Amino acid sequence: MTAPTPLTDWQLRSARRTLLSGGVIAYPTEAVWGLGCDPWDEDAVERILDLKQRPVEKGMILVASSIQQVRFLLDPLPAELQREAERHWPGPVTCLLPDVHQQVPEWVRGRHSAIAVRVSDHPVVRALCETAGRPLVSTSCNPAGRPPARYSWQVRRYFGDRLDRIVPGALGGRRKPSRILDIVSGQQLR
Repeated sequence: MTAPTPLTDWQLRSARRTLLSGGVIAYPTEAVWGLGCDPWDEDAVERILDLKQRPVEKGMILVASSIQQVRFLLDPLPAELQREAERHWPGPVTCLLPDVHQQVPEWVRGRHSAIAVRVSDHPVVRALCETAGRPLVSTSCNPAGRPPARYSWQVRRYFGDRLDRIVPGALGGRRKPSRILDIVSGQQLR
């Protein structure tokens, strides 16, 4: 059973409008504040990269509200790899999935042949992905070299009016960002 979202209908409609019109949002995640946008909107992704001063080659994480939202990445994989990813979700584990058919744009994937994916159990993250009807980019809310924002005041200090929306809510209570697991090799990368 999915936890109810702490967001109002108006907040969700506003976030949806922002995301689907190419906007960049900040929102609470499991451990830190995140920056997000529509991963298929190159201009929006470039804005996040500029805000963070992050090179496109590093790639970014996709976050989803359900396994169904990332089924397009799972279906081309062997059944055992699908099961390995699915056993970690929803939850605070980001899985590196081979992007077999290169369905995720290179401006999200970076120089990698795999894509980092998390199916979140955080109610605000899930609500945002549900209302957008797709996975979203999720990257820590901080300029390169600075600690990730853990409070909304840090989000405002880092980026001020350069964001289109700051979605209210509380962090999920985790102290560290999600683990990153390569499902092909089994290696934990973070």
